[in-house]
Amino acid sequence: MKPLDKVIVVQELTKKFGEFVAVDGVSFSVKPGEILGLLGPNGAGKTTLVKMLCGILEPSAGKAWVLGYDLAREGDKIRPHIGYMSQQFSLYPDLTGEENLYFYGGIYGLEGEKRFQRLNEVVKLLELENWAVYTVENLPRGIRQKIALGCAIIHQPRLLILDEPTSGVDPKVRRHFWRLIHQLTMSGTTVLVTTHYMDEAAYCDRLAFMFEGRLLIWGTPEEVKEATGTESLEQAFVKLVRRK
Repeated sequence: MKPLDKVIVVQELTKKFGEFVAVDGVSFSVKPGEILGLLGPNGAGKTTLVKMLCGILEPSAGKAWVLGYDLAREGDKIRPHIGYMSQQFSLYPDLTGEENLYFYGGIYGLEGEKRFQRLNEVVKLLELENWAVYTVENLPRGIRQKIALGCAIIHQPRLLILDEPTSGVDPKVRRHFWRLIHQLTMSGTTVLVTTHYMDEAAYCDRLAFMFEGRLLIWGTPEEVKEATGTESLEQAFVKLVRRK
């Protein structure tokens, strides 16, 4: 695939479920190697937007390009190049961490020695050496989340989409997760991450604040604070919601 100026381009993307508008005319873009934080409370439309970008849901209106592919016409070409970690736990609980990684490696087309090589690389990267041999159902939530991340990156995707990856884990695990995300971007991966934790916004290169399906603001953390005349991102979001 050729180098891109924008990994994601979204123009007036909309999703309706009957009369309910889950995502309402959202537009933004993401540069290569960037971390875009998609922020907002539960029910803001973040997960619906992510599922459209992954080709899981069909948009009701608007356009989007992911890795240069038209989402409406070339969704099948996008999927091999992205890694997606959903809110819902997607691992097989009766398999070990290693077995889950091996299984997902096969799904993404890894074969033979390359499959084992990537499994070992991911285990080392995520510091799972002492955990990956145990069945997933017997592991702490934070470790299960790390294994789920490993399954999403085992094929070295150009774009990694993480939907609430730190939800329900303790602050120490959350900080470690973000260190891992930054390591991945240093190797060239572009990351879109959704969260409702305002303190995680500071870890992102650019932010998109959503509320009730709409994008309230998009820009760097400093641009968001400057545009709202606030000193913190928490204050900025409160001010944006009150304006609405």
